[in-house]
Amino acid sequence: MGERLRRSEVSSTEISYFDVGIVGLYIVATLLVGVYVGKRKKDTDDYFLAGRSLTWPVVGFSLYATNLSGASFIGLAGAGYSSGLAFYSHEWVPALVLIVFVVLFLPFYMRTGVTTLPEFLERRFDDRSRTVLSGFTIVTNVFIDCAIALYAGALVFQAFFPDMPLWLPILVMAVLTGVYTVFGGLKSVAVNDVIQAIVFIVGGAIVFFAALAAIPSWSAVQEAAPGGELGIFQPANDPEVPWPGVFTGLVVIGLYFWCTNQVIVQRTLGAKNLDHGRNGAIFGGFLKLTGIALMILPGCMALVLYPNLSNPDEAFPTLTLDLLPAGLRGVVLAAVLAGIMSTVAGVLNSASTLLTIDFVAKYRPHTSQRTLVAIGRATAAGVIAVATLWATQMHRFGTLFVYLQSVLSYLVPPIVAVFLFGLLWKRTTRQGAFWTMLCGLVVGAGGLLANEVYGLLEIQALYAAAILFAGSSLLLVAISLATEAPSDEEVRTYVWRPQLWRAESRELATKPWYVNYRLYAALLFVTTAAIVITFA
Repeated sequence: MGERLRRSEVSSTEISYFDVGIVGLYIVATLLVGVYVGKRKKDTDDYFLAGRSLTWPVVGFSLYATNLSGASFIGLAGAGYSSGLAFYSHEWVPALVLIVFVVLFLPFYMRTGVTTLPEFLERRFDDRSRTVLSGFTIVTNVFIDCAIALYAGALVFQAFFPDMPLWLPILVMAVLTGVYTVFGGLKSVAVNDVIQAIVFIVGGAIVFFAALAAIPSWSAVQEAAPGGELGIFQPANDPEVPWPGVFTGLVVIGLYFWCTNQVIVQRTLGAKNLDHGRNGAIFGGFLKLTGIALMILPGCMALVLYPNLSNPDEAFPTLTLDLLPAGLRGVVLAAVLAGIMSTVAGVLNSASTLLTIDFVAKYRPHTSQRTLVAIGRATAAGVIAVATLWATQMHRFGTLFVYLQSVLSYLVPPIVAVFLFGLLWKRTTRQGAFWTMLCGLVVGAGGLLANEVYGLLEIQALYAAAILFAGSSLLLVAISLATEAPSDEEVRTYVWRPQLWRAESRELATKPWYVNYRLYAALLFVTTAAIVITFA
């Protein structure tokens, strides 16, 4: 089949004023909702945790939206075009990790009433671990998470508007997101996340069904896929998603991102109670599974329609501009903007919470609630300003942008080891936790430079994550055994025991079946397994 449309023939004029108007209306609606919801936020619980009032649908949509990026459409559709379904592992593995989160991690976070995850580490270990984790998270929030989201989003808009200067979309997205995040706190962010998640799903579904209607047959998609078939699992030597790496390194990264990362977990900490937090996280897991249809399969179908694209990342813009009429293109552009704004808003809220609670409130405990909220707002404004300036300069580093996207593989394994052993092994000591995180971060940073930047090593990033996690675990165990064990009274509240599972089982037996989170967790597991087996 010949190429229907060369991406180079698509010009920015194909985005009509009608499309731009739809995006404009979406922007206005987002700002109005954010400002309205954010009114009368006067204490830290209100501002940073939405008054712990979020219901499970809001939690689920917010988790999903915060994980999105405008670049998800471009990147995952491009991955579908070049690699088939291999990158779907980045969507289904988190669904299973969220089951671990609701069973193991979330109950301890919510029962202790913490506002930040570094605060939980301080209660389990000491203030040194809290400082290391909080400092690490703030730095990565500003210079990696937020900056990459803005930069990648700007690249997406340049795909639709080639003549647009890079700094313009970065500035516009930063200002728009900053307004409602700084003003309204987590409640504004979460409510807007619901809207943005729905817009994102609708935009992705429009492109999916348009592409499905355009292809000659499903067998043509399977034949066009790399190797002549659509399959999730790739050989062990695959440079991007080797199957052993899926079950090792990708799981480690997933545990960090969905179980120990302030940006994500803060949504569940703002839930009304443990049930709403758990059910919201499980709902978010179901939403993650939609990625195969919304983002990856459109790229697979684009390979049939446009087999000679010079760059796989052109797949999604080409589908949008070629198959959709004016108006629907605007909805898709709004969906792209929604993904960017959700990611940036989540990062801003996380960074302001960490700096205010883990540093200002900790070291100046008599600071008033109103002052802490003001500091949180100022911090969010400062973060978006610095991240914006950094994002406008990222093009100067060339392929370093690609390396930064792999940073989690090298830096987060020691953090995951400390949380896991801290929850599962009462013998884990404060010395073990602190030195494992500190040494692990230093070694991980060295590995990132040696492997990804200078090419001194040749280890696939997911394998590197697994190796670093194993090394961090061994170091943690060795130091813990060599130092004084904590008393049972010190750690009893923070360590999982079989008695907790049995007590919870007795409690659930007294409740109606439809409020039993274990039923929904089992359904999520079965659904995930069915999809993976179908496309294995």
